[in-house]
Amino acid sequence: TDNGGETAAPSAQPSAATGSTILGETADAGQEYIDKLTFLGDSTTYGLKYYEVLSGGKNTQQVWTPESGTLTLYNYATATIVFPETGEQISIVDAVTRKQPEYLVITLGVNGVSQMDEDWFKTDYTGLVQSIQAASPNTKIICNSIYPVENDYEHIDSINNTNIPQANEWIKAVAEATGCKYTDSASVLKAEDGSLREDYGNGDGIHLNADGFNAVLQYLRTHAYQ
Repeated sequence: TDNGGETAAPSAQPSAATGSTILGETADAGQEYIDKLTFLGDSTTYGLKYYEVLSGGKNTQQVWTPESGTLTLYNYATATIVFPETGEQISIVDAVTRKQPEYLVITLGVNGVSQMDEDWFKTDYTGLVQSIQAASPNTKIICNSIYPVENDYEHIDSINNTNIPQANEWIKAVAEATGCKYTDSASVLKAEDGSLREDYGNGDGIHLNADGFNAVLQYLRTHAYQ
């Protein structure tokens, strides 16, 4: 239609921006790059510490999660994380303010997909990102994709491989709108049907094992922030 013709020219601009939002394949940036990353997230991030896959092992200072390990996106403003350097429980903004991390990898949203619609999800994710940017303007933020779940996950009716990819599209849109990067590390965890590969799961249907986390880390270092 004529309409389509009219909108074609402006839409060329965002698609160019989308290409730069998504972190594409790069030369292997190495362990040195991984060592610069700070990981903010929920229990799907806590496993990085639990399985000792980062340089510091159990004593890593790269993992920011609540003491419980659970973090729901819509609680981002009130939640506390354990600040590794001191063991204190402080807000995300306080942690960012103190640490001024060079890179911050955010993996959040799986605990929200069962309840949050697109507007709510995007609003809270945007609020989180902007609060971090205000507290530490030089931090390079990587919005990480939410990982898939196994087909036999006990809450597959509310957290599944239909609404997770949908939420990842929302995260990608927020990353683009806020000038952050998006990384599709979830892609290396998927079986052919889009579910979490069983050999990458820890047996509960949703959490990764050490092999799963190592696959994600390998993806991150070969899709490095440029």
